[in-house]
Amino acid sequence: MKPPCQPGLFDVEERAAQLTDMGDPLVGLKARIDWEAFRPGLVRVHDKERKSNAGAKPFDVVLMFKVLVLQHLHNLSDDGIEYQIRDRFSFMRFLGLQLEGRVPDAKTVWLFRDRLKALGLVEVLFARFHQQLAKQGYIAQAGQIVDATFVEVPRQRNSREENAQIKAGEVPPDQVSCK
Repeated sequence: MKPPCQPGLFDVEERAAQLTDMGDPLVGLKARIDWEAFRPGLVRVHDKERKSNAGAKPFDVVLMFKVLVLQHLHNLSDDGIEYQIRDRFSFMRFLGLQLEGRVPDAKTVWLFRDRLKALGLVEVLFARFHQQLAKQGYIAQAGQIVDATFVEVPRQRNSREENAQIKAGEVPPDQVSCK
């Protein structure tokens, strides 16, 4: 018998199946959209000739477009989408990424979107995306992932005398009245 923290051979597949059974909407989105239909328009993004084969190979253009779709649907910043892809199994699965694989960073997402804008493709591609959804009888409603952000509470810096004046409706002498 394996220890409770040791991963099993089929744990990832079981987790994916459980997410599907729980109604992961990205499974449906992945199945309903012909993502390869976007490739002909997207290949222009990497038209620049590479000077050498050194360095990391660029991410697949369809994968990067899917990142932009996720970012749009969940109202995420570039840093936010990078974090969510790294953190959420459902995002990785939708994008076809493995747990141990490379993930597009925020700068890569920004550069890809910037290149699409320069080529005038953002509106065209998203219009085709929404058109494909509509043909399937769906509309995309952008949402928001709610995260817990901790903000330091402002500290009270009034003296006891100033607090007494404020409670009495008076303005302390060193503060300006806005009336």
